[in-house]
Amino acid sequence: MKTNFYGFALLILLVMKGCQSTDPSSLPNRPAAFGSSSSSSSVSSSVSSPNTASNSYSGSPLFSFASSSSQSLQLVPPAGPGNEHPLQIDAKRAREYPGSDITIEATLDPGVNYSRYYVSYLSDGLKIYAMMTVPTGPKPPTGWPVIVFNHGYIPPDVYRTTERYVNYLDQIARSGYIVFKSDYRGHDRSEGTAGASYSQDNYTIDVLNAVASIKRYPDADPNRIGMWGHSMGGFVTLRSMVISRDIKAGVIWSGVVAPYPDLFTRWNPGAVETTPGPGSWIYSMEQSFGTPETNPQFWQSISANSYLKDLSGPIQIHTGTADHDVPWQFSQMFYEEMQAASQVAEFYTYDGDNHNISNNFSLAMQRTVEFFDKYVKN
Repeated sequence: MKTNFYGFALLILLVMKGCQSTDPSSLPNRPAAFGSSSSSSSVSSSVSSPNTASNSYSGSPLFSFASSSSQSLQLVPPAGPGNEHPLQIDAKRAREYPGSDITIEATLDPGVNYSRYYVSYLSDGLKIYAMMTVPTGPKPPTGWPVIVFNHGYIPPDVYRTTERYVNYLDQIARSGYIVFKSDYRGHDRSEGTAGASYSQDNYTIDVLNAVASIKRYPDADPNRIGMWGHSMGGFVTLRSMVISRDIKAGVIWSGVVAPYPDLFTRWNPGAVETTPGPGSWIYSMEQSFGTPETNPQFWQSISANSYLKDLSGPIQIHTGTADHDVPWQFSQMFYEEMQAASQVAEFYTYDGDNHNISNNFSLAMQRTVEFFDKYVKN
């Protein structure tokens, strides 16, 4: 009984390392050291002193993997003209996402049946760092299936690559997948500036370049790629899946998945409609492009929800009804939109659970892996 209790307690602690929207002062100050596989702190989320030299990796890259052939993304063609705003879905479809070869920056402590690496790749000419896991054992003839893992909002100045989502990555990685978690630009050591999550689309660009990069990785199967997203990462996942046809299935937890007009008028308990006030960026956009009532075409053109007919694969949706960070109704509305678009979707609600689905983590993760096994691995 003691063993079961301590195991359960450890699981809860690991789940709590996921995306949090709490006061930044409560977040860890520095990451565990990157580097040698002999340091167990690289796997844990323990905090080392900010004054010690081990707080950041400063060595040279270990090696990079070069692909034998180019693996460009399969982009959905733009539906038509009108790509004057960078948030427009067709504008994202009209640009390129070349990615790059993946560079192994450091080898971290391995998991139970997989290796862990601190890696980098290029996005818009910026060096973006990431966590990558690779299964051990005989590689399938076509390569390992891949899950691109999109983390939720964590203040960029406190985000660290090896912290948070430890158990989330572990559960997917130990199920026989390469897992690739991009930091996004401006986070931790990644180059570039971290922009506003929803008024810019730079994180989607970084993720699509991550997809292009992992397609070039020799051990990956470029035809078996799925995507997981939490909170803001769900927003990125949905947008990615209406831009690129490479993503065979998506799983979204507590996602920011409402259309733009609802995103900024209903982001409150109960998703009650409100009016944007002066000073907000959406108010400024309304002054430039009109309101959703006077110019619905524009607002539809920047919402991934308007393009669900082009979705690259099925989506599984999870939400807790006591989520105080993102209204659970966003997920309900999104599921209804998926049904209206005749798209394959699964929708799970967890009564009384929070933004990280902590109370039902094991069940939600079991459903996640089974969904990926059905639509990505097999």
